[in-house]
Amino acid sequence: MNIEEYRNYCLSKPCVTEHFPFDETTLVFKVCNKIFTISGLERMPPAINLKCDPERAVELREEYDGKILPGYHMNKKHWNTVEIEQLPQKFIEELIDHSYDLIIQSLPKKWLEQLK
Repeated sequence: MNIEEYRNYCLSKPCVTEHFPFDETTLVFKVCNKIFTISGLERMPPAINLKCDPERAVELREEYDGKILPGYHMNKKHWNTVEIEQLPQKFIEELIDHSYDLIIQSLPKKWLEQLK
């Protein structure tokens, strides 16, 4: 997956918006105003930060050593940094979905109505 495919996939999800709140090279995607993924556009190799269930995060880091790492500049318990060109696109999409779903689960009920 390249960075443009990542962007298109994120924007295809309901209620997702893109932002550059930190600088012009740090792309942030939010669902209902909550961050679910971040990418430094100048980072080589391309990588994204994704929210992850803490137990699964550890398992993924062990299984994909060097390709999935503790979240760069994030809470390492809940975020992973994933090198997107090193792993299959379908798998990256599953990880994006997982991050998105974790944020959706934490939303107040009134926000959930907007997603239906």
